[in-house]
Amino acid sequence: MLTEGQDAATDGLRAEMEELRAERDELRDRFMRALADAENARKRSERDRKEAENYGGSKLSRDMLPVFDNLRRALDSVTDEQRESSKALIEGVELTMRELVNVFARHGIRTISPAIGDKFDPAEHEAMFEAPVPGTKKGEIIQVMADGFILHDRLLRAAQVGVSSTPAE
Repeated sequence: MLTEGQDAATDGLRAEMEELRAERDELRDRFMRALADAENARKRSERDRKEAENYGGSKLSRDMLPVFDNLRRALDSVTDEQRESSKALIEGVELTMRELVNVFARHGIRTISPAIGDKFDPAEHEAMFEAPVPGTKKGEIIQVMADGFILHDRLLRAAQVGVSSTPAE
């Protein structure tokens, strides 16, 4: 049988054990939370790094689109006569255009080139005007003013198109 002094000492040890267990549980909980916070920070940092890598150049890319447009307009305006008389110049502009398209492709930029008769898609096309055109259906593309561009999965610029407003008969 335990004496009164031993009984008090045992109770004191039990109370101290309970305090230590509670402190251990609290420290374990804080450690697990800190570990989870560190893992979340690592994932967030990785996501931010990938986003910066993929989309960091989007402003420069957007600024290069008028260069593409101007080269395209220059090539579209060349007549057969000009092509024969200025063959080297035209070939140089075509090579420059191809290189620009290759650079775009290396950096994840794809061209949206709708064709006349395609269905208007507001996610990729910007309607510059609507006009009733016989022989077309409402919502069909009737004219393409400028190609659009996508950087990886983000729209840089919508393709600029004219859309038919011919009502269904």
